Amino acid sequence: MKRILFLSIMLLSLSVNSLFAEVVKGQKMYKKYLQPQCKNMSGSDFASKHSQDEWEEIYDAGALNSEIKKICKGKIINEKFLPHIYDFVYEYANDSAKVPSPK
Repeated sequence: MKRILFLSIMLLSLSVNSLFAEVVKGQKMYKKYLQPQCKNMSGSDFASKHSQDEWEEIYDAGALNSEIKKICKGKIINEKFLPHIYDFVYEYANDSAKVPSPK
C-alpha cells in the first residue's frame, strides 16, 4: 500500500512540474512573439483581459488566435504555440491570484 501511495505522489508531482513548465514556456513565447506587437503590454496585463473560464471557452472554441488578433491589433501566432500561450493566460487570468514573474 505504501508503494502505491508513493508512486501516486511521484506521478502527481511530475505532472504538476510539467504543467508549470508549459506555463513558463507560454510566458516566454508571449514575450518573444506577442509583446512587441501588443504595444509592449505586459504578460500580466494581457492574461488579465479575461477570466480563466473565459480563456478556457475561447481556447476550446478554437478562437484563441482571433482573440490575440483582437487584443494585439492584428497579430496572430503560429498554431503550434497556442497551447503554451493558453497555459500561460489561463494560469494568470484576471480571477487568478497569481502574477507572472518578470523573467
